[in-house]
Amino acid sequence: MARTEQEEANARMAVEFYNRVLVPLDFTHAMEYLSPDYRQHDPLATDGPEGLRTFLVQARKESPNVETSIKRVFAEGDHVILHVNVILEPGTKGLAVVDIFRIENGKIAEHWDVIQPIPEHSLNNNSMF
Repeated sequence: MARTEQEEANARMAVEFYNRVLVPLDFTHAMEYLSPDYRQHDPLATDGPEGLRTFLVQARKESPNVETSIKRVFAEGDHVILHVNVILEPGTKGLAVVDIFRIENGKIAEHWDVIQPIPEHSLNNNSMF
């Protein structure tokens, strides 16, 4: 089924936020995308925009060589889902991440994520991406 114009706009905005804020681990442009009452559901970050700022500072300190690659973008209604490969250290397989954003009035109102380490060996020949 084709995305609506609003779903396309939501997907573009979520990808732009990801590339300008989450990939560089830099809060500088975050408030262009976040609702002032942004809700965080990741248990590793406190709630609200300041929780994201603190998380990004810590992530940059712990993983200065992180590489992030968006593999898929899904949009339905007011939700955008990004399927992402996050490599914390070069030369490793990294993590398979699913980030879920709820968009309200053109801003990210809520965020959830699901994170799975990519195993060295798989029981099938299919990639996680």
